[in-house]
Amino acid sequence: MKFLTPALQYHLGSGATTLAWCWKLARRDGVVFGFTDHDRDLVVDGVAYDSATGFTASEIKDTLGLSVDNLDVASALSSARLDENDLAAGLYDDASVEIWRVNWSDTSQRVLMRKGSLGEVRRAGNAFSAEVRGLAHYLNQPKGRLYQYTCDARLGDARCGITLASPAFTAVATVVTATSQRSLTVAGLGAFATDWFSRGLATFTSGANTGTKIEIRRHANRAAASTLELWQPLPHTPAPGDILSVSAGCDKHFTTCRAKFSNTESFRGFPHMPGDTLLVSPARSGDGHDGTALR
Repeated sequence: MKFLTPALQYHLGSGATTLAWCWKLARRDGVVFGFTDHDRDLVVDGVAYDSATGFTASEIKDTLGLSVDNLDVASALSSARLDENDLAAGLYDDASVEIWRVNWSDTSQRVLMRKGSLGEVRRAGNAFSAEVRGLAHYLNQPKGRLYQYTCDARLGDARCGITLASPAFTAVATVVTATSQRSLTVAGLGAFATDWFSRGLATFTSGANTGTKIEIRRHANRAAASTLELWQPLPHTPAPGDILSVSAGCDKHFTTCRAKFSNTESFRGFPHMPGDTLLVSPARSGDGHDGTALR
């Protein structure tokens, strides 16, 4: 149910309205953007809404129950504040979205039509199409722990207990060469064994990719340098001399927790759970499978 102020209710009932759509986008890093389909920029509640040419949205549909209500927003990457490289780097993943109906002649008259989060973003040339998901989609995400062999903690969090800032698990590397936006040759990791940083995190602290964080797919040592293969391409091809911080990775197995991190007391998996072999093995008298108590 939408609640309208008396002023907005009077304006809607006047028969001659001056209405515009406004989209407020708030990234998880605190950066806020505003866009409107009006022909000039608007300021609503202290937020500047850019007049985005070609910025359109599909029909908004409300359904009963807990089904997820989605809509698509399409535009060109023409705003000076909306950068394609930021989209590729994941800075807009799960960003909060508010959709307002605003009286552009008096922006104090407005009503919130929909609130959700940014879903899939599809890019083609200089245009993009973004999916806006309703809040009900969070109810479709799994919550709680899973009964599984591998650890479900995030390396370095409170449940894990490992201090990733330790020199044993974090190092500073310098780019020597980059054959692509995913493959780098770096210096500074020679003291670490191959695969020490596989499944870890690379954070660029200088160069065109400053602030970008990408997971490491593969780390290998060579004669004079080390190679890093990233899971996703960087927004920009790194230049020689760019500096990045790399942290160790974990494959979530009990043996790795014991050998690499000496952290078995905090392992959050179930390495000794019975597997399929036990379930399909034939029952033998006296082993407990046939109901006979073990002695």
